[in-house]
Amino acid sequence: MSRLSVRKTYKLYIGGAFPRSESGRSYPVTSAKGDFLANASRASRKDARDAVVAARKAFPGWSGATAYNRGQILYRVAEMLEGRRAQFAEELGGGKKAALEVVDATVDRLVWYAGWSDKITSVHGAANPVAGPYFNLSTPEPTGVVAIVAPADPLLGLVSVVAPAIVTGNTCVVVASERAPLAAITLSEVLATSDLPGGVVNVLTGHQAELAPWLAAHMDVNALDLTGVEDDDLALRCEQEAAENLKRVLRPGRLEDFTADPGITRMTRFLETKTVWHPLGV
Repeated sequence: MSRLSVRKTYKLYIGGAFPRSESGRSYPVTSAKGDFLANASRASRKDARDAVVAARKAFPGWSGATAYNRGQILYRVAEMLEGRRAQFAEELGGGKKAALEVVDATVDRLVWYAGWSDKITSVHGAANPVAGPYFNLSTPEPTGVVAIVAPADPLLGLVSVVAPAIVTGNTCVVVASERAPLAAITLSEVLATSDLPGGVVNVLTGHQAELAPWLAAHMDVNALDLTGVEDDDLALRCEQEAAENLKRVLRPGRLEDFTADPGITRMTRFLETKTVWHPLGV
């Protein structure tokens, strides 16, 4: 008798664990040609709330870690991703050569952000000139919990929005690409085995229109990244909901090129600036 293969079950990633949606729902994921690939969990509002709780719980430890340690962990994620490049290329589909190039670019992007972990404070901070016998220093600090609606680019785009948020000490709740969520859950498996504390990154799969407004309205979410929202009405609704507790909102252009030099803008958008005065000679 021929052996039946064990099909992979794609779950959510919340607090370092892989639960099914509490709603019990799922939805089919298909290839570009319309072929069935897998069933992905369809997260509910309850799942989104659980993810925010996990992100908030992880925030003190992650933001309190040294920048060097956060860089080490991101570099470890890159190492683990490099070791599974063939699997990711298969899940991305399309031509094998093109898919491997995307995986390699994603690994390089992680290494790039890992290198910025202990440098962004020096670049974005400042020693301010003041008229008086004082030191006046401005230093960046993480905003808190960031809700991210990931772009349609299922791997490079996903890492390009998650890495800059967490490397500076934030934690996040990510709504994965609705059309291509499988790579996001496989990336979660990499994160879970890369020394990244549970809850720093939480990944939800499901419908943007169902999850994004609730995350935007959540009073314990401090910032909102709408990169993956293509519906203008949905983006506007999210911005209006986010205004309730003055969330920082990032809504970049639709045609963002994730293969280009990312710069430091995404890191600085989710940083707060703390200014400290200290008298001279004390």
